[in-house]
Amino acid sequence: QVQLVESGGGLVQPGGSLRLSCAASGSIFRINVMGWYRQAPGKQRELVARITSGGIINYADSVKGRFTISRDNARNTMYLQMNSLKPEDTAVYYCRADVMDDFAYTRDYWGQGTQVTVSS
Repeated sequence: QVQLVESGGGLVQPGGSLRLSCAASGSIFRINVMGWYRQAPGKQRELVARITSGGIINYADSVKGRFTISRDNARNTMYLQMNSLKPEDTAVYYCRADVMDDFAYTRDYWGQGTQVTVSS
């Protein structure tokens, strides 16, 4: 079994910054793609950014130039640095990871989510 735990959410004023972390633990052989998703009230969950084990990165157009995704493969941890935050960035942010366990079985895992609120 694998667990993903997000941290770093909170309340921030427009223009401010936050850094989210996602730590994976459990029966992990290798983590392939990791990603951040978000879901605002009344909206569908959407991809924010994702990063492969080799460092290939994709961003949603709405966050390009403001958010930076990174990962520490040795610590099985992923980060999202969010700068120049806007009220429309308000959402619950979820971590997702494609994990191969010690039995060579691969599946997706999701974290429980962390709330990010951008408001004055």
